[in-house]
Amino acid sequence: MRAHYQIIIIGAGTGGIMAASHLLKKKITEDIAIIDPAHLHYYQPAWTLVGAGAYDFKKTEKPMRELIPAGADWIKQAVVNVHPDASSVTLADGTNLSYDYLIVSPGLVYDLSLIEGLQEAIDKGVVCSNYLNPNYTWNCIQEFKGGTALFTQPNTPIKCGGAPQKIMYLAADYFRRTGLADKSRVIFATPGSVIFGVKVIAESLMQVIHKYGVDFRPFNDPVKIDADRKIAYFKNIRPKEDEASDSAAAEELIEVEFDLLHLAPPQVAPTFIKASGLANADGWMEVDINSMQHAKYPNIFGIGDAAALPTAKTGAAIRKQVPVMLDNIQKLMAGEVVDNYTYEGYSSCPLVTGYGKMVLAEFNYKNEFIPDPKLKQLLVFNSAKEHWRLWLLKKYLLPNLYWNKMMKGIEF
Repeated sequence: MRAHYQIIIIGAGTGGIMAASHLLKKKITEDIAIIDPAHLHYYQPAWTLVGAGAYDFKKTEKPMRELIPAGADWIKQAVVNVHPDASSVTLADGTNLSYDYLIVSPGLVYDLSLIEGLQEAIDKGVVCSNYLNPNYTWNCIQEFKGGTALFTQPNTPIKCGGAPQKIMYLAADYFRRTGLADKSRVIFATPGSVIFGVKVIAESLMQVIHKYGVDFRPFNDPVKIDADRKIAYFKNIRPKEDEASDSAAAEELIEVEFDLLHLAPPQVAPTFIKASGLANADGWMEVDINSMQHAKYPNIFGIGDAAALPTAKTGAAIRKQVPVMLDNIQKLMAGEVVDNYTYEGYSSCPLVTGYGKMVLAEFNYKNEFIPDPKLKQLLVFNSAKEHWRLWLLKKYLLPNLYWNKMMKGIEF
């Protein structure tokens, strides 16, 4: 470990590894440090399938040392502060490292305190979550014998916003296949106003919801879990102008008893982003949404989940962000100005709707549906509809592309 690097990358997740691999493969620089204390790297998109018994969890993890590209220094510590005016970072052991350019891609952290009783409910095994332990989710689904299966998500941004409903669809399909459908009530409660922000995708998903008989409850914000009584409490956050009842009734908490509860934990950006003065008012890294350059510090860039980019937080989004960001860094290195503002918010959400079926949502900042023309090579001509070939894409092709293309800096 040296005291100075031309480029420091915070985070060895999808964004960090992909950025380092591209920098080295294109020979933009060989003076790179990646800072991350984790020893394992996970392909988290497959955790949806793990939670439904359709994928082996062990296949989602690899030792970090196998993914750090040759030529980059791996610093196995956490960053506790960034000093943007001094172009330096402070590590957990107090060491300061300086940089010419900084790429911030630390991912998100879970803040269980944002829902009262959630930590206790998880500790007691009352709540399952694919985000935390997808193997336990599968155990809970298998042990479910009927009653109310409740699926919900927090009123915070989350990794892959469609993940909470994907496991719900798979569970509903499992209940049908095991003869439990008539004994079960499946509820999907979300703080959102619609099932999905892209209209054509939402129309397909509402058909799936009706097919499974799911009780869809928008504007429901989970605020408390009573682990002992197995009751979840929701706040109605429907806008007042849309509220048919009086305001007093709207403030009352809604109680939902459950026999199975799957919940995506509340998620926030790492604390060092706000502490370092890199965040906007909501705590997310403040960057230009088209170039990924920081709003105040031109030699700092932010990509991935912790960046204040108004699109879904997915690996597919990072895949499109990295080339634009690196083009801009390369221009700065050559003494030129940042002029690549071509990232328009592309993200992708593979929405598994049952065993062997999937809808693929690809969209931009405007929530426009923008399917990849390459899907036609898979004989998929309308990815807004359920298709078995899309399931094969999710289960087999995408993991292969992730490990063997994205992580190695190979464009596809």
